[in-house]
Amino acid sequence: MAEQAQFAELARQLSAVGAVKRDMGRILPPDCPAGSAAVLTLLGRHGDMRMSKLAELLAVDMSVTSRHVAHVAARGWIERHPDPADKRSRILRLTSAGLEQLDELSRRTTRLLAERLADWTDDEVAQLIRLMSRLRESFGDCRSTAFRLPAPVAAPVAEETTRTPAST
Repeated sequence: MAEQAQFAELARQLSAVGAVKRDMGRILPPDCPAGSAAVLTLLGRHGDMRMSKLAELLAVDMSVTSRHVAHVAARGWIERHPDPADKRSRILRLTSAGLEQLDELSRRTTRLLAERLADWTDDEVAQLIRLMSRLRESFGDCRSTAFRLPAPVAAPVAEETTRTPAST
């Protein structure tokens, strides 16, 4: 098993991944912010779904999901159809324009990664993919279980008293 110092360094490196994600966010088209890109990506990966399932996959509440869905629907990237099983619900579906936008997002991301990792070998890229996949698998479905730190062990509390200690 790895040493505690290695885990601490890993935590620092993982927090730096945020900078990579922000850089990737800068290449998104102006009319397709990160939340919209996530909606398109999830619909592209998982197919048609209810808004509740999308909210679960995004790991955000329904109000945030509704804003993202309204944004992509207004651009014609998705359609909302009544759910045959529950007429109060809507099924979200990518349109052909949404598929085109998703392809554009993929091209931009692929191009950025190819530029930034141009000095990496194919084996290094493959190793990174394997390790990141394994890391993700080790964490399982982070949406369904909250991580809780173990409760700290309380130090013994000295009893307070107003009595003066007896002299010996």
